[in-house]
Formats: sequence, structure tokens, C-alpha cells
Amino acid sequence: MEYLGYFASIIIGLSLGLIGGGGSILTIPILVYLFKVDPELATSYSLFIVGATSLFGGYSHYKLGNLNLKTAIYFALPSIVSILIIREVIFPQIASTLFTVASYAVSKNLLIMIVFSILMIAAALSMIKDKNMIVNNPKTNFSQLALIGFLVGIVTGFLGAGGGFLIIPALLFFANLPMKQAVGTSLLIIFINSAIGFAGDLYIGTPVDYTFLLEISCIAFIGLLIGVQLSKKIDGNKLKPIFGWFVLLMGVYIITKELFF
Repeated sequence: MEYLGYFASIIIGLSLGLIGGGGSILTIPILVYLFKVDPELATSYSLFIVGATSLFGGYSHYKLGNLNLKTAIYFALPSIVSILIIREVIFPQIASTLFTVASYAVSKNLLIMIVFSILMIAAALSMIKDKNMIVNNPKTNFSQLALIGFLVGIVTGFLGAGGGFLIIPALLFFANLPMKQAVGTSLLIIFINSAIGFAGDLYIGTPVDYTFLLEISCIAFIGLLIGVQLSKKIDGNKLKPIFGWFVLLMGVYIITKELFF
């Protein structure tokens, strides 16, 4: 299973490089099911892997002229606030066992995986239905952009998900960015969010296997380089429905496995 996990790690970077998101949607299931990492710890590991990969991806898109720094800052600063609130204040207070129904215990880890699977299904349906987005408002709405940044931070904080599948539409509709700039800017925001979340986890003493994290990050980085090069030739919008169906199947698998097996 570990060999399959290493191979699947390439797809994390490939997704980030091509469509500016989706990496974290894959990272958690890969860590939990293929590498047998505890779900709570997997949210921390996901922040490192996706963050490190996004940093290199953001730099690659910066060299291509696909990065809007001002927009990234307006989006990322509110995200940082909500990430720190969730991971450093709320998340540690959640009990390992939330409640018991008959003889069935609902654990914190189960909650993480169920919420994550629901998020995967919602994101998948969005990608499947998504057509080329047409922006009607020529001006950047920074107040709405900041609000969405705060909400994305909540998702990042609780699930260790970069939130690229939420960031991309926000950048298209509220920042009026073309698709390629939205992808590049999304990667920078994902890096900032992930780095802050992971640093907070280190502060509260989360145990980290850096050798393992660097191995996965390097493999994901290879996938990202491939994805960035392919993004020059392939329209990311055309790939989203295909990726969406893949994510949908994974989401359904996770929720079925956690509840019934």
C-alpha cells in the first residue's frame, strides 16, 4: 500500500500545478488509507505537504506572470486569523470521543473523515458542473474576498485542506482574475495558509516525521512540475470535470468505509 501511496503522491502535485487546487483533497485519504497515518495527525501532515508543494508551484507561476500579490494578501490575512483560531484554540478542545450511540462511539477521527468526505463530494460536484466562468463584475471586491478568505481558513484549520477548490472561484468572481492568474495566486494563498497552520501545530507540540514528509513532498513536487508544464498547453477548466469524478468516487468510498466497514 505504501508503494501505491508514493505513486498517488504524484497526483497531489499534478493537481495543484494544473488547476491550482485539489491537492489537499487527495492528501488526507492518501495519508490515512495508504500510509496508515492517524486522521488528526494527517491534517497536520497535509498542511506541510500541500504547503511545500504550493510554494514551488506559486514560484513557477510567478515566473510565468500568473501571480497577483495584492489579491493574495487580501485573501490570506483573514484566512490566517481563522486558521489560528481553529487549530490552536478550538481543535485541541475537541474530545477524542465525542459521543456514543448505543454501542457505537463517534470519535474525533471519524468526524474528521466524514466531514472531509462530504467536502470532497461537494467539491467534486462543483468541478463536474463547472463551466468556463464568466466574470460580470470588472472590479475587485476586496471586502467579499476577505470574508471568503476567513471562511476558507476555517476549512484549512479544521481539515488541513488548502481550499484551492474554494479559492479559485473566489479569485475569478471577486478578484476578476483570469484563470491562469487565479491558479498561480491560489497556490500562493494555499502556501501561506498551510504554513501558518503547520507552524501552529508545531507550537502546540504535534509530533512530526520530517523524513516521511520530505519524501512525500518531493514526490508531489515532481507531479507539480509536470502539472505546471502541462498547464501551458492544457486548459485547466477542461480537466476539472474529469478530476471531479475521481474526487467524487473517493468521497463516496471514504464515507461508506467509515460508516459501514
